Amino acid sequence: PFNDPDACYKTVLEFADRKGVIGFMVTATHYRGVYDNAYAKTYAALQERNLPLAFHAAFNWADSGLSMTNRFIAVHALGFAWHNMLHLTNWVVNGMPERFPRLKTVWIESGLAWIPFLMQRLDNEYMMRTSDCALLKKKPSDYMRDMYFTSQPMEMVDNREALQLTFKMINAETQLLYSSDYPHWDMDLPSTIHDLPFLSAQAKRNILGDNARR
Repeated sequence: PFNDPDACYKTVLEFADRKGVIGFMVTATHYRGVYDNAYAKTYAALQERNLPLAFHAAFNWADSGLSMTNRFIAVHALGFAWHNMLHLTNWVVNGMPERFPRLKTVWIESGLAWIPFLMQRLDNEYMMRTSDCALLKKKPSDYMRDMYFTSQPMEMVDNREALQLTFKMINAETQLLYSSDYPHWDMDLPSTIHDLPFLSAQAKRNILGDNARR
């Protein structure tokens, strides 16, 4: 319940040690800064227990920007990427990876195409205004490469060259987690990963299961 920081903390304390709990997730469509110190105790509790924090993308047609879209395809295409872009940006530029270096973050169901864009954009801004990110010890893209991303919906299947570069930029062999989103209309079969010719057999095994297991 991310809109209530105290409830977040209580949820972690109540469920973190229960059998079968492997992490915690929030819906990315919310309007509180992930850098707010009110969440620090929650992040610390997760880090102490070695449990990841996942941000699951969604869209909000009532969002002041997205409300200007008049087709579902538009709000779906933008919304699922936008909120994860927003919160990941705030996470990085406010130095959360330095404050909680052992807290793993997972960014779910916003595809992959936005990640290279954001890496390049944030690195470019950082190099011109490093003082705005006083806690950072490396470029934003370097922190992003330590994060985890889920594959679905995997764009660029018609442009293998772009997809291969994206996989390289995000260290997909160790950081990408296959997801199907079954039974939704935009689901991806395991063959979406298995049939990629530029991946080694081990990379395919990692993405299809071993990365998540690890």
